[in-house]
Amino acid sequence: MKLRVQNDRSDSRRAVKLRDSPAVMQPNSNERGDQAGNGLSLTLQPELLSRVPAHTAAAGPESSEVRVPMPSGPGESMGGASSRRSRVGSHSHSHSHGHHRAHHHSSSEPEPDPADSDPDSGEASTSLSELRCLFRWLQKSLPFLIILCSKLVIQHALGLAVGVGLFTTFLYVNKNIQTQVFLQDRHSKLQCVWQLVFLISSSLLLYYTFLTETLYNCLIFLSPAIEPLGFWETLWAVGVTNFIIKFIFMGIKCLILLLPSSLVNYRAQGRWLMLTEELGQVHQAVAPLPLWFRYLVTYQESEGAPGLTLGVVLALLYLILKLLGMYGQWTSLLKTVRLCLMGEHTGTAATRSQCSEAGDVCPICQGEYREPRALICQHIFCDECIALWFNREKSCPLCRTVITEKVYKWRDGATSPHLQIY
Repeated sequence: MKLRVQNDRSDSRRAVKLRDSPAVMQPNSNERGDQAGNGLSLTLQPELLSRVPAHTAAAGPESSEVRVPMPSGPGESMGGASSRRSRVGSHSHSHSHGHHRAHHHSSSEPEPDPADSDPDSGEASTSLSELRCLFRWLQKSLPFLIILCSKLVIQHALGLAVGVGLFTTFLYVNKNIQTQVFLQDRHSKLQCVWQLVFLISSSLLLYYTFLTETLYNCLIFLSPAIEPLGFWETLWAVGVTNFIIKFIFMGIKCLILLLPSSLVNYRAQGRWLMLTEELGQVHQAVAPLPLWFRYLVTYQESEGAPGLTLGVVLALLYLILKLLGMYGQWTSLLKTVRLCLMGEHTGTAATRSQCSEAGDVCPICQGEYREPRALICQHIFCDECIALWFNREKSCPLCRTVITEKVYKWRDGATSPHLQIY
């Protein structure tokens, strides 16, 4: 009887110690079959061995597990209850300890930014990636593009050379004509003759090179002898014709500059230069009309009646749009013709008293008045100075009063660089 009481007391003390320890006790799966005869066997996790007392760990020095045998006997009910309480307490303690560690670990990690915090970042990164892909594609395709461009240059070497020659000739002659007009009475007659000869020789050389194609027919609104007249052929003929028309009217400007100043003064010279440019622009706008009309109508004749009908409809639409575009040019041409015939009324001749009151100094050239003109705002300028000013402006240089309705920008001999291809 005393022995049994001592065993119960030792079991209860052992259960209290196990309940106070944070170790998690698990039943050993290898000894589940022996629990009925030899009592309950529990296994402690290896990471919690440091919390177990030294005398308990010393019981199994070669094993990483600590086994606590629970004998069965008459005091099984009390021992079982105590072991169940210790198991529940240790399990809850280990669960709370693990939860605390998990919470500490999650709080130590930086929180990721929300996915929708910057809505533009996704689009920017996508655009950047697309640009990188495009750059890589160009980098990989660069050798092929160079080979292809070389082939095209060799295949169309003559056409490219003609285009570059026409453009450089236009720039050179246009700049020289403006320089000669600016020099007024001091311009060089020899230089004007050289520009005229250069334009004539360039045009004749071009037409002689392409004599079989009869490109000169485009100047008189006829079709050239180009078969088949496809898109690129039409574009080529229109571009060449446009430059030749510019050369023709630039040659007429050179002839105007060759006229003596006694016959054509500076103001009359500016008006005739402006009228020449307006006529040249009208001719450039009308010249491509037969070429494009023929291309739109005859290019799809092989498709039968539907193709021909579609071509006629497209040609009529092109004709309507062309007429609407030419309405503005025609209005500008009529104003220029009226100005050349009736003269411009920007002011009257100033008297000597008016010049003395103004200080006898032109505000533009800062010199003595030469043929002074008084504007409607009563400001006085030299006739040539104010004529140059109205080439770019419509108002008085001093008070900004509107004097003219139109800027006479072509009186300085300039030619429009616009390429009329439609």
